[in-house]
Amino acid sequence: MAKAKAPRRTLDSYTVKSINKTIRAGDCVLMRPSDPSKPSYVARIERIESDGRGANVKVHVRWYYRPEESIGGRRQFHGSKEVFLSDHFDIQSADTIEGKCTVHSFKSYTKLDAVGNEDFFCRFEYNSSTGSFNPDRVAVYCKCEMPYNPDDLMVQCEGCTDWFHPTCIDMSVDEAKRLDHFYCESCSAEGKKLQNSHSASRLVADTKVDTKRRRR
Repeated sequence: MAKAKAPRRTLDSYTVKSINKTIRAGDCVLMRPSDPSKPSYVARIERIESDGRGANVKVHVRWYYRPEESIGGRRQFHGSKEVFLSDHFDIQSADTIEGKCTVHSFKSYTKLDAVGNEDFFCRFEYNSSTGSFNPDRVAVYCKCEMPYNPDDLMVQCEGCTDWFHPTCIDMSVDEAKRLDHFYCESCSAEGKKLQNSHSASRLVADTKVDTKRRRR
């Protein structure tokens, strides 16, 4: 008679001895890739389980994909620390965990004073079968109408409040950093029109006043 397989049990936490870090469900971790030339994989732990003796610990994970791992590949607006929460679930040995990391929301990431090696951000969920994203649309900025890349310097127009890449407005990064005020081409043109309009109004008003005086 075959021996019954011992049931596995769910753990609330587990200390990975190689890194001396305690992991729990919901934590984000860096996992050793099969190809050592590639960067560590990023995953979110869904569940931790062991055998009846507390050994052979496995982690159920949900993978984050880097842009270059997606069907469409990396695009200009993807940040260097950007990852996508995928629908790809897996079971891995806890021994493959290389460290803990933090995957921030896009908004939280842009407010960080400093970005460390363990900091990432996610603004999309990714379907690994179809290559589709959720949400499938995000706000775009600048004349190039690209989503915001937090790695790139942008300057904000004080008129329309839109954001612009220095290269898209014929400006160097150093020049952009020295700006105290900035108005985009459209707002500058509108301002000139308004200024000319006010000047014309004042000229007409002055002419009318002078005419009346002459009549006296």
